Amino acid sequence: MAHRVTFVAAARSSALLAERFEDDQQLDRAGWEEMRRVAGDLLPLAAAELRYCSPTPRSRATGDALGYAPLAQLALRDCDMGRWRGLTLGEAMAREPAAVDAWLADPRGTPHGGESLLSFVTRVGAWLDTRPVEDGGRIVAVAEPSVIRAAVVYVLKAPPATYWNIDVRPLSTTAVTGHAGRWSLCLDGVPAQPSRV
Repeated sequence: MAHRVTFVAAARSSALLAERFEDDQQLDRAGWEEMRRVAGDLLPLAAAELRYCSPTPRSRATGDALGYAPLAQLALRDCDMGRWRGLTLGEAMAREPAAVDAWLADPRGTPHGGESLLSFVTRVGAWLDTRPVEDGGRIVAVAEPSVIRAAVVYVLKAPPATYWNIDVRPLSTTAVTGHAGRWSLCLDGVPAQPSRV
């Protein structure tokens, strides 16, 4: 049973240079403006049979504003960053430079007291593998950029360190097709009109 999952990156909630771990901020003015500019391209994804979102305020607001009426999925939450929650990478580095270096170097490491990168990628992949949809069905999921990066690492069966080399912009789309354990990344450049696989 092959189906298509299109991830839509949540609109932004803060300046990109100030991205925070597990950011629970609402959409900012710039995020609403960006969404207004691209809404026409993203609205057709509302025709997907299943519509989900990360449980963050900005993911929910993005999905609702695009008419998806998404169901929040706990498995699509951001990586649990423990005591670094709410900090930028620079702030965490200033407080605990050795711990940040260890975290960046070891995908199994949890020096922040939260979830490892490997556990995060596995959790997002498990969600992807268990989507209940008919053959050829379409799914849309509004998620945090970090969740989409984790999904791409899982789909490509790439080393966890690949996560750090994937850039996901607000309101961009990333599509994958396939089924549990067998996914392909789609670079078709036509996010608004997903084809049936």
